[in-house]
Formats: sequence, C-alpha cells, structure tokens
Amino acid sequence: MSAPASAVSAIIPDNKPSLWQQFLKGRGLSYCVLAVVGLVWIGPFLWMALGSLKTQKEILAKPPKLLPEHASLANFTQWFTQLDFGNYFTNSMVVAVVTVLGNMVFCSMVGYALAKMDFAGKNILFGAVMVTLMVPSVATFVPLFVCISNMGLANTYAALMLPFLCQPIGIFLMRQFIAGIPDALMEAARVDGAGELRIFFQIVLPQCAPPLATLSILTFLSSWNNFLWPLVAAQSESMYTLPVALSLYSTGQNATNYSVLLAGAVLVIAPILLLFVFLQRYFIQGVAMTGIK
Repeated sequence: MSAPASAVSAIIPDNKPSLWQQFLKGRGLSYCVLAVVGLVWIGPFLWMALGSLKTQKEILAKPPKLLPEHASLANFTQWFTQLDFGNYFTNSMVVAVVTVLGNMVFCSMVGYALAKMDFAGKNILFGAVMVTLMVPSVATFVPLFVCISNMGLANTYAALMLPFLCQPIGIFLMRQFIAGIPDALMEAARVDGAGELRIFFQIVLPQCAPPLATLSILTFLSSWNNFLWPLVAAQSESMYTLPVALSLYSTGQNATNYSVLLAGAVLVIAPILLLFVFLQRYFIQGVAMTGIK
C-alpha cells in the first residue's frame, strides 16, 4: 500500500532552491550591479542631453530639476546660426578623417614591417615605439610647436594633422595582429612573384578589418577630442576645432552660457557615438585579438 503524498513529502526533504537562491546563483546579481554602474555612468550624459534643451535660468535654478520645463532647440539653433558651427565642425572632421586614414595606412605598414620582415635594428625600433608609449603627450608640445613653426605650417591643417599621422599605439596594435597571420600566405605570394607592397595591400591588409576598426575608433576619438594641441597650433578662430570652440563659452562663472555649452557638448559627442555604434563589433573583436588589456 503506497504512502500518502503528505507522508512522502515529510520524509523526502524539499531541495528546491528558493527564488532568492535562484537569483543569487543566476546572473541576476550581476545584472543589478551592472545596471547601477550603468546608471551612474550615464547620469552625466543624461544631464548634458536634457540640459541642452533648457534655458540658462532653468539650469541655474535651485533646487535643480532633471527635466526641462519648456524644452527647446534654441541652443542648437544658436550654434548653427550665430556661432559658426559649420566651420568648427568642418575643421574637426577634416583633421579627424585625415588623421584616421593616415594612421590606418602608416601604422599598418610599420606594423607589417615589424611583424613579418627581418632587418637590422628591428628589435631596437620596436623598443623605441614601446618607449614612446610611456612619454606624456604634453612633454612633446613645445618641440612639436617649434618644428611646426620653423616649417611655416602654424595655423594650417597640416599643423593639426602631421604630428598624429602615425601614433605608437596604432603601430603596436597592428603589429600584434599582423604577427598572427600565417607566414605561409606571404611565402606563397612571394613564390608567385608578388612584391612586398602587393602582399601588404592584397593579402595582409584585407585580413586586418578588426584591428583597423579598433584603430580608427581610437584615433578618431583622440583627434576629435584633442583640445590642447589645436589650441596651440591654431592661432585664429577660423582654424579652431569643436573642443576649442567650446572653450570660448567657458571663460568664467559669470560669463558662461551653460545651455549653449551643453548643446555644443552634445554636438561634439554625437559623431563619436555613431562611429562606435557602427563599428563596435569590430572594435571588440580587434581588442580581443590584439591582446590589449
């Protein structure tokens, strides 16, 4: 005769974990922590975006309010109509795009030479590249400016771009990735009579999409947000980039137009976010495959 269900349940303990235990064993706790960190990280950006729709009076109101009472695009309109946004944007875009293209070509070439070619002083050259990664960029400002001035390039696009067309981080990034490409591919091309330039452009470069995407994002971000060098090299307002133009509205507490400043910050950040959204898959893959921590 079978025992009643209640007696069986009394003999056999219920080992089913509770909802809280399931939560702890699962990924719920990780998601909660990541959500809190995400809110803390996105808070300033949310305040910036909402502040760009407020008036100066609303921004300075006490106690502060997160949402604008009367949302308006007047701050953005002022950038496009009164503050010559088009000129600043063009300067930033030209400098950033040319700098990105230069790094993609030159860093790839140097990385290929350091990874796959044998020549005297190769290890010394790579060591010099690694040493330059530890030199603060501010320490090179005076020598760079003296060189640019002696060449007669001050207050030109060349002055804003030339010092950054081949950066050490890009050389390291491309060298690490190209070193992982099988030598058999290049040897087979050499047997067929291909030269080094043809091997580089037709065999090596097409396989470098992930590190090139990573390099393009890092270089674009660095060039687009660069403030100190354009401030020094650009000696007239017509050559100012967007970060320098933003500084024109940060001259002092009593003179700062915070609403216009926040609208300009949104305009500066928007291209970077769009670039990362389109290339984030390649960016993550490139970082993972080149050993950058």
